[in-house]
Amino acid sequence: MMFQDRHDAGRQLAQKLGHYQNNSDAVVLALPRGGVPVGYEVAKALQLPLDVFVVRKLGVPGYEELAMGAIGSGGVRVLNEEVVREMHVSSEAIASATLAESRELKRREQTYRGNRPPLVVRGKTVILVDDGLATGSTMRAAVLSLRHLAPDSIIVAVPVGSLETCKALRADTNEVVCAFIPRELRAVGMWYQDFDQTTDEEVQYLLKDRQFVGGLRKETKA
Repeated sequence: MMFQDRHDAGRQLAQKLGHYQNNSDAVVLALPRGGVPVGYEVAKALQLPLDVFVVRKLGVPGYEELAMGAIGSGGVRVLNEEVVREMHVSSEAIASATLAESRELKRREQTYRGNRPPLVVRGKTVILVDDGLATGSTMRAAVLSLRHLAPDSIIVAVPVGSLETCKALRADTNEVVCAFIPRELRAVGMWYQDFDQTTDEEVQYLLKDRQFVGGLRKETKA
């Protein structure tokens, strides 16, 4: 299986989540930026409201593409102790990366959502969406952070993911939906024909279009 782009991946993923359609107790939260076009199509197909849930990868100094952990809204930090140990990352370097990414996390929340308040998730079924799962550190941080907002249940949903990561996340969630699990993942982008970076402007546009649906827009204006 190969997806044309993130929108195509979202439409295919939505087919695996049809039992949540028009569920007034469910919302879709997407991990920006790449998860937002996927989440947009899921929310559109299921007729659910969409919002972002911001998490930031902590890259190993000098090898920033290699994740040593991640942080999420609410001050949660998840570290990959194996990577930290193997790369000999100091506690000072971890603290510095955490501070820098915390600032970026706050900036992005303001950029994406503007003055709109975040969707209320307490007591809700939250479908947490990204464009794929490799190591899962970012998604794991999102799940742990989201727990502090007291949702009724958390469903992780992705178009493609590694078997090991999808299995591991089941221990921390109510359900994990991976539309496609290849024998060898290698990299999420390999399973997309178009995997260009999602822009801030696209995130803003998609959120504005889908944040208030299923009657929420009318209630907000009243």
